[in-house]
Amino acid sequence: MNKLTHLDETGAARMVDVSAKDATERQAAAEAIIVLSKEAYEAAISGSGPKGDVLAAARIAGIMAAKKTSDLIPLCHPIAITKAGVDFEPLAGRHALRILATVKTLGQTGVEMEALTAASIAALTVYDMVKAVDRGAVIEAVRLVSKSGGKSGAYFASTRKTAPKLNIRKSETLMNEVAAPRHRDTNGQRDAFRAFMTAQRLRATEWAKQADIPVAQIYAYLTGKARVLAPETAKRLARAAGVREEDMFR
Repeated sequence: MNKLTHLDETGAARMVDVSAKDATERQAAAEAIIVLSKEAYEAAISGSGPKGDVLAAARIAGIMAAKKTSDLIPLCHPIAITKAGVDFEPLAGRHALRILATVKTLGQTGVEMEALTAASIAALTVYDMVKAVDRGAVIEAVRLVSKSGGKSGAYFASTRKTAPKLNIRKSETLMNEVAAPRHRDTNGQRDAFRAFMTAQRLRATEWAKQADIPVAQIYAYLTGKARVLAPETAKRLARAAGVREEDMFR
């Protein structure tokens, strides 16, 4: 077993001295799963929760939490974070949300705890936003998905640590992924639409608001629940993004 770095020779807790380490680019991703009732799940996806937009509030909370990690975890170093993001994957079959937090820095220590804190607080915020309709929501499977940089190198979570009912493959640790489509993407338009969102850094919730459509229509298409985007929906989304409709699918 490796020696615990947060204990000194006498077994007392300490903050690790990282002053001799080189500053390198470090990144970490962590996930949390929150299982909801059908009513709470639909409220979260549609942006119509009792307290307002569930995912928007959870995203901001997660990002803020990443920046405050050293105030919450006693032996963590204050870190200059260069990037923090929180994304959501609907797991419609379970009425659940998979929350994926990513944090990046250029420094002398890693950001695993920042990513884990962001995912955890985002999940807690989802609970707070929907508890009026579902006090029985369950937060589960909070874990580090991956990390890179530093002396220890890269790490990818083993699928054996994932609850079997989630059936998450290793490739599913990638950012901006969605569940396997129910309708096959025979012409590649769904993949092109997903790539367009990633390239334009479009968040489903905010984009839907700008287009004045329910965010559930975007998620239904991304997850394969809907075979195509309705013509009026595509038209509004293109107008909100400032592009032609065909630009979203190529």
